[in-house]
Amino acid sequence: MKQMVVWLVCVGLAAGSPLSAQEPKLRDTLKGHNDIVSCVAFSPDGKTLASGGGGYDKTIKLWDVASGKNTATLRGHSDFISSLAFSPDGKTLASGSGLNDKTIKLWDVASGKNTATLKGHTSYVSSVAYSPNGKTLASGSGLNDKTIKLWDVATGRNIATLKGHTSSVFSVAFRPDGKTLASGSSDNTIKLWNVATGKNTATLKGHSSTIESVAFSPDGKTLVSGSWDKSIKLWDIVTGNMTATFNGHTEPVSSVAFSPNGKTLASGSMDWTIKLWDVATGKNTTTLNGHTDVVSSVAFSPNGKTLASGIWDKTIKLWDVKVSREAAK
Repeated sequence: MKQMVVWLVCVGLAAGSPLSAQEPKLRDTLKGHNDIVSCVAFSPDGKTLASGGGGYDKTIKLWDVASGKNTATLRGHSDFISSLAFSPDGKTLASGSGLNDKTIKLWDVASGKNTATLKGHTSYVSSVAYSPNGKTLASGSGLNDKTIKLWDVATGRNIATLKGHTSSVFSVAFRPDGKTLASGSSDNTIKLWNVATGKNTATLKGHSSTIESVAFSPDGKTLVSGSWDKSIKLWDIVTGNMTATFNGHTEPVSSVAFSPNGKTLASGSMDWTIKLWDVATGKNTTTLNGHTDVVSSVAFSPNGKTLASGIWDKTIKLWDVKVSREAAK
């Protein structure tokens, strides 16, 4: 079951914008993977979407967002793709892989070439995330590993190993200032880490089951977490206090993503839906029901006009999201 769960792991944090009351419309369904789609991530310019194949697929596909065309297929991992993250400059893509692989690979986006393979974890790599300056990569691992590793991107060297979780680490995310890292685990806790020292500065407790996904708000003041307990929780980073709980999903929450102004939250679930939430009120403003299987990953495009969802039915859906006048231009 734990190997199945890691297919779900993919933070997919990307820029977006507040949503209007208008219902988002399905724009495209991207087909090409031969097994479940475990994760999706937008490039910083929003022109490219990357998707990871779970199960027996083991490939990464790059898609032209405007046309929906598959522009490249990256092969090299020996197990399922668990997580994807673009570097801040968009030139490099990082991927984490499963139990039979245990590596992180870096890919040149333009050429599709695998430029580096980072080794050191003793179990599957569940999540990868770039620091805001692009110099550091964080990775989380599960089962007997239970650690977070920090890597120097330029050299591929493991510069720190963060220990403290007592069970699998499923998600990692950098705070926008790059000084703090958050990690969610199947020990039902979220830990905050000082990136410079590697010290665990806080442990956030409140979920009653595995934390599958964590993401920071763009202003860095709030952390969101999605859990197997079917809830989404918001946390004040300064105090460590839980400030809100969003309930509505009927199965575990697999992925959460903030819009860039922090006003809208998207959540994907094993109940086959995506829910959009007004962060200020906690109101579920929209539920997208067009999926035919587990929604493993959600991501906003940088301009906030598109929401991508990775699905266990081997497809990716692109939704036109109607934005308000407050949208970033």
